[in-house]
Amino acid sequence: MKVLLLENVHPVAVEAFRRHGFEVEVRPTSLGEADLVQALAGVSVLGIRSNTKVTRTVLDAAPDLRAVGCFCIGTNQVDLGHATDRGIAVFNAPFSNTRSVVELVIGEILALARRLPEKTQRMHDGIWDKSAKGSYETRGRTLGIVGYGNIGTQLSNVAEAIGMRVAFYDTADRLAHGNAQRMGSLDELLEVSDVVTLHVDGRPGNAGLFGAEQFAKMKRGSVFINASRGMVVDDLALREHILSGHLSGAAIDVFPIEPKAQGDLFESPLRGLDNVILTPHVGGSTEEAQEEIGTFVATKLIAYIADGATALSVNLPDVAPAPPVGGFRVALLHRNVPGVLAAINNTLAAAGANIVGQSLATRGEHGYVVTDTDVPLAPETLDSLRHVGEAVRLESWYGQPA
Repeated sequence: MKVLLLENVHPVAVEAFRRHGFEVEVRPTSLGEADLVQALAGVSVLGIRSNTKVTRTVLDAAPDLRAVGCFCIGTNQVDLGHATDRGIAVFNAPFSNTRSVVELVIGEILALARRLPEKTQRMHDGIWDKSAKGSYETRGRTLGIVGYGNIGTQLSNVAEAIGMRVAFYDTADRLAHGNAQRMGSLDELLEVSDVVTLHVDGRPGNAGLFGAEQFAKMKRGSVFINASRGMVVDDLALREHILSGHLSGAAIDVFPIEPKAQGDLFESPLRGLDNVILTPHVGGSTEEAQEEIGTFVATKLIAYIADGATALSVNLPDVAPAPPVGGFRVALLHRNVPGVLAAINNTLAAAGANIVGQSLATRGEHGYVVTDTDVPLAPETLDSLRHVGEAVRLESWYGQPA
């Protein structure tokens, strides 16, 4: 079974797949749609990070593909709805690089408050600029967090530990950590924050979330940070508010268009601005985070291919069966309609197969059933199961003798 890993996925994932008998191909860059379609011939598992787009066209052209691993937090680079319709499981690493992103943001807050980017550049240019003008402590200042999920909440805790006040805004109902104060609207948050940092996901509704109107509502002299998604922010509007002096600085780690490969030319309207930190999408790029992500996602993919386990899949119903306890295992992804489980069990009974273990879960429009039997199922029985109700995909495994 073949695995294709793109975008410098950590070697620990490569080792894990090879240790479990997979054939692994590794490529250091992302691939465009046409090249990805060609590369996926015969591939069962695809591993990507944030730059490779797995579109409907790609999925339709990959009949052997069984699973996609996003070795990152986000999954908006994958057409999740179509992946589900084709029975392709998608996994990600929602927690593994949280601390790395938080530490980057804290470092940027401190650096921007002391105007370190421009002072460093002037020193490299041979200019001695020893001045306290525009440099401030962060203690007692208010950090406004937009998006109070895994990263936002941990950032809230660390920011309070260094003496900052914390305000947050989230469309979901989130429990405040420590002394953090929930704001009723984004506008309320912008009015009180000395630093605004974005930690929202890549859902289509967040595109263009932050533009000229929002920058204008920020406090004069405040700082803006985006370590979430490039498409969320209007970088041209940010440039204008930096140049006008309305904002005193910014730190941007993600961009609407990012280079595909190491060393490619990077273009942005934010280049060359004073007190602006630009980093190449490295929020989660620490050795610790990338190793943890590699281990976590590879483990989930291997468990799915080996046992049919979908625990923590972002698109399939959550089933975590034990290793096969019978002679045979069959897993059916189906439309969530009445009578499917009864039809499966009746088909197995008619074939003389005794059920020794069964797990079922539903999620939205789909259901997923994993069944262990005491005997292998004949090809005609498997074919019958493929036509049960509104079946999407059937997989089968040999297990240990019952």
